[in-house]
Amino acid sequence: MTRGRFITLEGLDGAGKSTHLDWLVARLRSRGHVVVQTREPGGTPLGEKLRALLLAEPMHLETEALLMFAARREHLARVIEPALDRGDWVVCDRFTDASFAYQGGGRGLAREKLALLEQWVQGEAADGLRLQPDMTLLFDVPTELARRRILGMDRALDRFEQEQGEFFERVRAEYLRRAENSRGRIRIVDATGAIDKIQQSLEEIIATL
Repeated sequence: MTRGRFITLEGLDGAGKSTHLDWLVARLRSRGHVVVQTREPGGTPLGEKLRALLLAEPMHLETEALLMFAARREHLARVIEPALDRGDWVVCDRFTDASFAYQGGGRGLAREKLALLEQWVQGEAADGLRLQPDMTLLFDVPTELARRRILGMDRALDRFEQEQGEFFERVRAEYLRRAENSRGRIRIVDATGAIDKIQQSLEEIIATL
C-alpha cells in the first residue's frame, strides 16, 4: 500500500490559514483522496485537553514546549501515523514548525532544546531523517495585517493572540528562516491578496504532490 501524504498549514495568528483549510481538504477529497483533517495542539481527546491548558493557563516556557510535544506524540501515535500507514492523506493545522516559531522565535527557547524534542517525539530513522510533513504551506502576511485581523475577531483572544507586536515579528522571522532552510518542503503562500487568488496559488502548489 502506498503511504499517504502529510500536509501542514502554518502561519501567524491572523494569517488566514484557517480560511483555506476546509477548502484545501475538500479539494483533495474531490481528487479521490481519503483525507484526515486535524490540528495542533489537539487532534486527540488528550491533545484537546492539553490544548485548553496551553491556550489559557500561564506556565513556564519549558513546560509549554514539553506539553506541546507531549500532545504531538499522542497525535502522531493515535492519528497521523496510522492514517499515513493506511494510505490516507493528513492535513494538519500547525505542526512542529509552529513550536520552533512560537516557543523558539517568539519566546526565545533555544533551538537546540526544540531539536532534541523533535528528534525524540518524531523518531529518527537509520538515514537520520525524522518524520516530517511532505509539504508545509506557510501563509505569510506582515505582522501588522495579522494583528488587525486578530483584533477584529468577535471572540476572546487566547494567550498567544494576546502577545504584542514584537513577539509576532520574531515568530514570523523564525518561520521565514525555517522556510529558507527547508529544502523546498515549506512553500510560502502570499496571504495578503484576495481569497480566490490565494486558492489559485494553492491549487498550483498541491498539484506538485
